[in-house]
Amino acid sequence: MDPSNYVHLACAFCGVDERMSAKQVSAADFKAKCLRIIKQMGSDGHSVTITKRGRPVAVLSPSPATEKAPPFIGMMRGTVLEYEDPFAPAATPSDWAAQR
Repeated sequence: MDPSNYVHLACAFCGVDERMSAKQVSAADFKAKCLRIIKQMGSDGHSVTITKRGRPVAVLSPSPATEKAPPFIGMMRGTVLEYEDPFAPAATPSDWAAQR
C-alpha cells in the first residue's frame, strides 16, 4: 500500500500517530510518555509500534482478556452434605502420629 493512502490521525493526548489503527511512536517519545501510551493502549486496545530512526524495533500490544476468577470467599458453599456435630474432633487421638 502507498503510505499516502493511510488515514493519519494525531493523538493530542500523548502525541502518538495512528496509521490504519496501528500506532507508531519513536523510542524517545515512548520513553518520555510511556505511562500515558500504555494507559491509552489499554483503553482503545490498539497495539503500539516503537520506532528508532523511523524503523520499527518493538511492538507493544495489550494483553489478552482474562476471565475474572470466582471469589474465594463462599466458593465451597453448598458442598457439605451432612454436618452432625461441629465441635467434635475430626479424628481420634490414636490417629495422630504425634501420640505414638
